[in-house]
Amino acid sequence: MRALLFVGVCLVAVVVSASAALRQRTARADAFDDLYRRSQSVNKTLKTLTARFTETTTSSLLTRPLISHGVVAVERPARVVLRYSDPEMRVVLIDGGQLTISWPARNIRQARDIGAAQRRVQKYFVDSSPDELRQHFDIETRETDRPARAYHLTMVPKRKQIQEGLAELELWVDQSSQLLSAMRMKSSMSFAPQTQHTCAQ
Repeated sequence: MRALLFVGVCLVAVVVSASAALRQRTARADAFDDLYRRSQSVNKTLKTLTARFTETTTSSLLTRPLISHGVVAVERPARVVLRYSDPEMRVVLIDGGQLTISWPARNIRQARDIGAAQRRVQKYFVDSSPDELRQHFDIETRETDRPARAYHLTMVPKRKQIQEGLAELELWVDQSSQLLSAMRMKSSMSFAPQTQHTCAQ
């Protein structure tokens, strides 16, 4: 489920940040609307996306953060591959409504139907307009210079269906490249890991 959520976030981040030439606005709501609207024309033409990522996982059950590296490749409308290169090679594939995990070092190969979960991600993230996203989340947009100059979006879920797995989502859009540079997902479950992804296109 965490992998599916990551993919859903990747897709909504593409929608939000693909052409994020955000102008100075006084109202934060206007800033988010502007950021979203400007992405639409580019998003319609975007068919593939490839990016390197660093995944940092923290948990009260871990003595130190677990850091992984890999490449994510998105082929729209419904194929996503996460290829982890270290500390252990593994592949997470979402193709249509099927999730497949291959983890040779642990002799793991799993496949399962994720159609229902995928539809929820599509509904609450990918297909939502700015007004609909505000019905699902409290959204704050601001500028930051840490770790680099970026637009920082914080999304806190309002709906119980989303709150069951997600406490908070943060996105950073680089002001120079106008692309997603990092995102952080905080789980709502007590002992669940907290995950941050740093992306390099």
